[in-house]
Order: sequence, then structure tokens, then C-alpha cells
Amino acid sequence: MSRVNWKQVHDEDFRVPEGLPLADLTEELTVMLGDVDPERRDGTAYPTLATWISRGVYDDLLPGLGDGMVTGLGVGLGERDTDSVFRRAFSVLVLAECIARDNSRPLVLGGKVLQWGDAIATWVLREQDLRGWVDGKGWAHAVAHGADALAALAASPHLGHAELTVVLDVVADRLLLPVDQPLVHGEADRLVGTTMAVLRRGSVPLTVVEPWLNRVAAGASAHARASGRDPFLPTNTAQAFLRSLYLQLALGSRPPLVRADVMLVLVGLLRETNPAFRHP
Repeated sequence: MSRVNWKQVHDEDFRVPEGLPLADLTEELTVMLGDVDPERRDGTAYPTLATWISRGVYDDLLPGLGDGMVTGLGVGLGERDTDSVFRRAFSVLVLAECIARDNSRPLVLGGKVLQWGDAIATWVLREQDLRGWVDGKGWAHAVAHGADALAALAASPHLGHAELTVVLDVVADRLLLPVDQPLVHGEADRLVGTTMAVLRRGSVPLTVVEPWLNRVAAGASAHARASGRDPFLPTNTAQAFLRSLYLQLALGSRPPLVRADVMLVLVGLLRETNPAFRHP
């Protein structure tokens, strides 16, 4: 039984409980990241850890905390439709908070952040449980959470042109991986968020972005649809991504320097991949 009244912690604006070792509190919260009760997982464990990270509670311990979250990415990896997905999907969110804290003030060596980035990228592409909302248990949302972590990583000063290009490649790889069910819980939008974070850095030129977009568009085209199955399933995520990227570039704040050029490329690709809309 917990020695902490976590509801009271929440109600008191996440004040760190006195008289208990931070290590013990962290261990309990880490276990709660995998709880099937969304109130304990979404409502308590994640916001508590995220708030403490942002307030500097873990500043001297950030490398170890991040490494612990990397360990969480491997818990049950490869399973489908099991409760282990919650530990993985919420560990990556906490890892994103660790990276975001380092982005705001240097606390972690660049090599460590790159190690975390490798772990995130590997997990995003290996994760097999792609459920978004799980009835009775709330959000799993592994792909969306992975996209958020990649976006935090893309904002890291430890990443240069080469590493940011790898982030784009991970986004494309995830978009083009075959799925058994369509991703309908905003995953494409969140992967666009990752892409926008890369583009805003201004170090990946259009000469890299354009062929990368062409690769995504190849997976969004009608000819990519497999016969004998749902014709939209293989193209759904990539097509949703292209549309969302256009929308976010058109309406979003803090547009990247390549905004106009990328939008021109996108218009051409959307025309090519949506031929039905070109006819009266």
C-alpha cells in the first residue's frame, strides 16, 4: 500500500511530499505509469513526474531518470493487446519531458541525449500495440506519444543536420509500416508535429525534405493499395499525414523558413495522390 496520498499531492499543485526519499516516490510513480487505471496513470503518475521534471526536482538526477524511462520502453515490447503497452507508452512521454528539460537548460551530456533518441526511434518502429483509446483503460496511444518524444528530441540543441534527417526518416518509416487497423486517433497529426519541430530548426534543406516527402507520398498513392484487402488501409496514414502537414503549415504558428516551398511540393503531391478530386 502506498505511503503517499497522491490525490493530495495533485490537489496541492504537485508539491513534493516531505519525509520520504525521492527515489521511493519515483519508483512508485514509475510503476503507476503502467497502471490500467487512467486516473492513476494519466491523472497522477505522468503529470506528477512531468511537473517535477519541469520544476527542476530531478535536475541532478535527470540522466538516471531518463535511463529508467528507456528501460520502460522494453517492458513487454512485441506484445499486442496487452496491458504492458501503458508502461511503454507513458515511459516515452516522461522521457520526452526529460529531453524538454534539457532543452531549456543544459543538464545532460549530448551523448546521453543521443542514446535516448536512438532508444525512442527503435521503440517507435518496433512497437506492435498501436491501439489509441482502450475501452475502460483510457489512452495507450503509443504512436502519438512516440511522435511527441521525437518532437522534443528534434528541438534538442544536441541534434544537428544529420540527426534531424534521421528523425524525418523515422517518421517516414513509421508512416509506411503496414498496420492491421487504421490509425484514427490523431497519430498522423502528431507525426506532423514531429516534422514541424524538425523543419523549424532550419537546418534540413528543401533538397532533403522534397525527396523525403516524395517517399511518404509513394505510400499514400492509389497504386500502393494491396488487392484483396481494404484498399485504404495501406495508404490511410500516409495520406492523412500529407493533408495534416499542409494544414499545419497553412494555419500553424511559428512557420519554418521552408514553409512556402514545402507547401508548393505538398500541393503537387496531394494532387498526384488524390486523382479523383481533379475531375468534375
